[in-house]
Amino acid sequence: QLYSSSLDGSIKLWDFMDGIPIKTFTVGSKLLALYTLASSEDSVFVVIPKSGERDTFQLVSVKLTKAAGQDLEAKELSVVLDGVDASPKRIAFGREGEYVASVKEVNLQVYFFKRKQLNRFSIRAVKTKSGNNHFTCIACHPREDCIATGHADGKIRLWRNFFHKKEYTFSTLHWHHDTVMDLAFSMEGTSLLSGGVESVLVLWHNESDCQKDFLPRLGSAIEYISMSSDGTLCCTLHADNRITIINSNLRFSKSIQGLIKCKDVKTGLVVDPRTKALVLNGEPGHLQFYCLQSDQQLFSLDIVQRQYIHQAGLNQVDLVKVAFGAQGKWLATVEEREEVTDPELQLKLWFYDEETQSFKLNTRINMPHEDHITDLCFRDMDELEDDSLILVTAGRDCVFKVWVMVEDTDPEAQQSVSWSCDFVGSYHNYQATNCCFSEDGSLLAVSFEETVTVWDSVTWDLKCTFCHPPGKIRYV
Repeated sequence: QLYSSSLDGSIKLWDFMDGIPIKTFTVGSKLLALYTLASSEDSVFVVIPKSGERDTFQLVSVKLTKAAGQDLEAKELSVVLDGVDASPKRIAFGREGEYVASVKEVNLQVYFFKRKQLNRFSIRAVKTKSGNNHFTCIACHPREDCIATGHADGKIRLWRNFFHKKEYTFSTLHWHHDTVMDLAFSMEGTSLLSGGVESVLVLWHNESDCQKDFLPRLGSAIEYISMSSDGTLCCTLHADNRITIINSNLRFSKSIQGLIKCKDVKTGLVVDPRTKALVLNGEPGHLQFYCLQSDQQLFSLDIVQRQYIHQAGLNQVDLVKVAFGAQGKWLATVEEREEVTDPELQLKLWFYDEETQSFKLNTRINMPHEDHITDLCFRDMDELEDDSLILVTAGRDCVFKVWVMVEDTDPEAQQSVSWSCDFVGSYHNYQATNCCFSEDGSLLAVSFEETVTVWDSVTWDLKCTFCHPPGKIRYV
């Protein structure tokens, strides 16, 4: 059976094989983390906000009554630790439930249940060159009195002899270049697993800095690590909403992936006309095709095709705009690197290859505009052939550009067609913001700040303008 807790203040007991709730216990205050111990059958531990105080949390023990009935009150709470952190990875129970340890900021506290003794250790006394040594996570050894803590500077500390306030000792392991996000001991305690922003799972043997193994390239930052109770599998949860299952010998086994969570959906939401999939930013530099019906990723297309470096503050190339042709045979993408003075831009056109069932890069255009591209659209005419296909891009450099397909005359060329610029339009040196074709494809509307301009899509003559001050036009 399985216990779950929720912010709604309830703890539920489930028969998870059949997916049925057996009992609901109402505690009555927000539950931020839940822990169960084999040694205490009738009670669980939860982290709750301290009443009357903001951003202060307590670890409390909740007695789960054995009374009959499905909905029960669980109001018998006793405080175990005060001033704990709200994150579930900052509290851990020691071997056989003899003690509980909690970390917050630069403090570690250990409470011994039998002796009712609380020991506090502050890390401030420890001199560090690298600066930020705040605690980020904690794990307790299953067999020995040893506590592992992860820190914001990438270090792992192993604490021993913490029964004594003064004679405690610790040793340090260091591989991560940034925050240690989570730690887990193997079932026997012979090895320790750690993970962080590098997307690498590190396996430390015998608490030694020299003996370690790695499973790299797991896709995105590792946020949680957990071990199966028989010790044969380990599971990691990643920042992009993926679960990876890994064998105990550090071999990748399986990945469970729904919609990829990305920091910033710059492309907006686009629908692929061919598969009806939702298309948006996925992994850094990739476009994900996501099926809404089955909640599955159909595939991921690497647009930027460069190694992404997981480090804060780096200006990296990002995918910002996407458009499909009417039948979904052509795909246009824009990528840019945010540089203050000199932005780096690329427009790419991709053709859908029936054989490989994937998009192939057809044309790459460096610096299609002098400044950021604000919008792009294809002329959507279902019944006409490829020669009617036109792409328009609008930019902050005060122009819109019309791109058309031309036949490649070069006999060495890999492909029969490529794209090139056919016309450049502007209006009173205003920034071009949006573009859109009429349904029959005969007219093109381009907004320039507060004005909409309408153009003939055959001759590219300016037909008329609509002015609507005050305020920029955001969408046409």
